[in-house]
Amino acid sequence: MENKFMDAVKKRRSFYSISKEKVLSDEEIVGLIQDAVKYAPTAFNSQSARAVVLLGKEHDKLWEETLQILRDIVPEKNFASTQEKINSFRDGYGTILYFEDQRIVTGLQEQFPLYKDNFPVWSLESSGMLQFIIWTALESNGYGASLQHYNPLIDEKVAANWNIPKEWKLLGQMPFGKPTTSPDEKTFLPLEDRVKIYR
Repeated sequence: MENKFMDAVKKRRSFYSISKEKVLSDEEIVGLIQDAVKYAPTAFNSQSARAVVLLGKEHDKLWEETLQILRDIVPEKNFASTQEKINSFRDGYGTILYFEDQRIVTGLQEQFPLYKDNFPVWSLESSGMLQFIIWTALESNGYGASLQHYNPLIDEKVAANWNIPKEWKLLGQMPFGKPTTSPDEKTFLPLEDRVKIYR
């Protein structure tokens, strides 16, 4: 049975070697991300996801400033590998910053106190689904991406540089670009230990 969606899911991987070579127009990239934000599932239709798309010099700026922040905290003997990793992200075409608007989360907690403890969890779940949608869509269109987490180290710089509301919580960064190498082979744990079936 042919299933294009599952084919895309199976092909999605983490790509760390990426280039600035253009695959889609900037307008197409933005449209893809806007559609994902619009249609990704959210608890109570809360629509709490926020995304910031950094392209060109703004993308470079993120990773240059991240490198400077890390320079102050990473031991000198380990810094060369850190620099190489950050430079590999900067070598890409762009970066998507993922946020969750905490005003939405706290508002739902106040409105539905019975579920108060669940809303932060559901917020993270919906962000994860959004990230996966965009990651898979980028790869289906010829880009490679990976998911990074330099928050909270970079939160203040990100907020200052791109006028981020204080209620937006940074959850992840997704550098993307045209792949320059193939990913390593992926291994899998036995499915019988991971999926239980009862009939």
